Amino acid sequence: MSPILDISNLYKNYGSTEILKDINVSIEPGDFLVLVGPSGCGKSTLLNCIAGLEPITSGRIEIGGRDMTHVSPKDRDIAMVFQSYALYPTMSVAKNITFGMKVRGVDAATQEAKLNEVARQLQIEPLLNRRPGQLSGGQRQRVAMGRALVRDPKLFLFDEPLSNLDAKLRVEMRMEIKKLHHNLGATMVYVTHDQIEAMTLATKIVVMKGGVVQQIGSPSEIYNTPANLFVADFMGSPAMNLIPARARSNGNGTEIEIARDNDAPIVLRDVHARNLPEDVILGLRPEDIAQAGFRAGEDVQQAACMIDMVEPAGADTYVVSNLGGKQVTARLHAETAARPGEMLDLAFDLGKVSYFAPDSGERLN
Repeated sequence: MSPILDISNLYKNYGSTEILKDINVSIEPGDFLVLVGPSGCGKSTLLNCIAGLEPITSGRIEIGGRDMTHVSPKDRDIAMVFQSYALYPTMSVAKNITFGMKVRGVDAATQEAKLNEVARQLQIEPLLNRRPGQLSGGQRQRVAMGRALVRDPKLFLFDEPLSNLDAKLRVEMRMEIKKLHHNLGATMVYVTHDQIEAMTLATKIVVMKGGVVQQIGSPSEIYNTPANLFVADFMGSPAMNLIPARARSNGNGTEIEIARDNDAPIVLRDVHARNLPEDVILGLRPEDIAQAGFRAGEDVQQAACMIDMVEPAGADTYVVSNLGGKQVTARLHAETAARPGEMLDLAFDLGKVSYFAPDSGERLN
């Protein structure tokens, strides 16, 4: 199967400032690609380059097997949903949705059929005669999506479409978009700075920083095997614990020593680790540090830790302990008896550990 979108060696400069640096990304038909990263990382610029709204400095963009690098946006067979909705305030919802089809000369019967189909999918049938000013933010977002859906393009592009919505509505709309993707089998490229959106929506994630792709992979790959310290810290809520440690080979794996304030170091034995440098950063997700007795297996190592803080969070309770000079978070069951200022035996699942080089930040295992 040939890629529906293929970006190769793409650079984008503003004068002498490099905004995008050697971007190489491809997706198959039906993929949901999410571009994620902090503000200013270049993700929206990359989306605009795919759309043709920004000319690129060098490189190549193919859509549906055709070179679109220098093709006008209107001829790229794409549909875009903007953060600002970009609706015509004086037109009804129905006219906003069908306006593009009317401009392209689509006959009235087809316009009507497409409008009814999309309105049913998005559950906006009662809104068709209203104007955008009479709609809530979530309703306006649905209309903007409807306008894109009637195009039936090769590629849907979403530029932070949920950032103007409140938290509850964002979750609802996120599920709507996921359902649409599943039902339509459409190919989508979606920009967000919200890593939860990225993890829940994507079939493939591109993590960006400073105009450079840090990692491309499935949500599982990005979460469980981050390529570097930036990806490990950025993806996940709470973030991965990144603990400075010292590694010593002992003939049967590696001993990992973690310093503690006013106490002897913790020593964990990782039977799988080999050839680690002396100084490492140990990465473990909060859910991979449990209360002793609640996690078992050959890779689980226990150590007594001083609890500095306890944070109840409904179904879970997070506890914080100072290890290696860092605030380390463990995700425990809600009924834990952990108390600040007391020692608690914690179980570290070294089968889930990531190791990183302190100087380069790159993954070691």
